[in-house]
Amino acid sequence: MLSFSSRQRYFLYRGATDMRKGFNRLSGLVRRFMKQGTLLSGDVFIFLNKRRDRIKLLVWDRDGWVVWYKVLERGTFELPRATGDSLELSFTDLQLLLAGIEITSVKRRKRYRPAA
Repeated sequence: MLSFSSRQRYFLYRGATDMRKGFNRLSGLVRRFMKQGTLLSGDVFIFLNKRRDRIKLLVWDRDGWVVWYKVLERGTFELPRATGDSLELSFTDLQLLLAGIEITSVKRRKRYRPAA
């Protein structure tokens, strides 16, 4: 069973993606534009189509690629503001994105964070 956790890293590709792309072409986008993660690390790579009503998540799962695909019947996914080709999201931000909640309107309260 495929599951996501706060231990993984999540990278959103900010360009519009043709949702007909499969494993090889999506991993090619990661290699070309998303320098942050390594393909076989278990990091999750997120792609949206031009209308932002479809989303694909690509992840390496021990012995092969897995693509998680969602199509909205109504509405769109938010594309967070940032510069560059990609953006790292937190697990919480991914959950908000998938639930249709506008990430920029969320007020975050102070929380303890250990020094890195």
